[in-house]
Amino acid sequence: MSKPQHENRVEFCVYGDYALFSDILTRAGGEKFSYPVPTYEALKGILHSIYWKSTIVWYVDKVRILRKISTERKGVRPIKYSGGNDLAYYTYLRDVAYQVQAHFEWNDNRPELAGDRNENKHHNIARRMIQAGGRRDPFLGTRECFAYVEPCAFGEGEGYYDHSGEIPYSIMLHGITYPDEAVLEEDKGKLTVRLWQPVMENGIITFIRPEACTIKRHLREMSIKPFGREQKNFIGLEEFEGGDIH
Repeated sequence: MSKPQHENRVEFCVYGDYALFSDILTRAGGEKFSYPVPTYEALKGILHSIYWKSTIVWYVDKVRILRKISTERKGVRPIKYSGGNDLAYYTYLRDVAYQVQAHFEWNDNRPELAGDRNENKHHNIARRMIQAGGRRDPFLGTRECFAYVEPCAFGEGEGYYDHSGEIPYSIMLHGITYPDEAVLEEDKGKLTVRLWQPVMENGIITFIRPEACTIKRHLREMSIKPFGREQKNFIGLEEFEGGDIH
């Protein structure tokens, strides 16, 4: 995937009363249990809430855990597939705060949007949206865990695990690769789930790139949704046809 020529890194702090980065092993039974640290996919979802455009692909570089990892169990009444409500217990992370460092690259699977590849425009909009707290409501893993976003300098301030050394975690979800963001030929045209084994070092987890995940599974075939005037699903296409972007 081609990379923009200039610096386009963003840094922000996201925090909230609760978070639920649900372990995929517990979701099938309905009793959700959170991973101790955020997943790549959850942080990417927050970036999409801040600023999303098909022209770019967000890559999460690092996350810093600022507060002590603690959990709280709650009784909830989820809707049953057969109708009505059920009783279940969800285990949430409580009082969470994270610093995130990320950058974007052009989406080479979207050649029809090549005229929209204005790096300064997208970077400036993303920074303004971080300052504003996001374009859409951000949340930490699940919709009921509302989050707040604000700009920061990655690494500033004190964190609970700053001097904890190396803490390895077991295999957990890294994220989902959709066909419009697939880099490897083997993943194109498929919906792919990725797993990895993170290591936290002095409170910081450095993520590997999605295409570097070796533990993965293709769930099903999936095509890329096209954008364009003929599909009538893209407003303002005439603004960047021919590359005339300001």
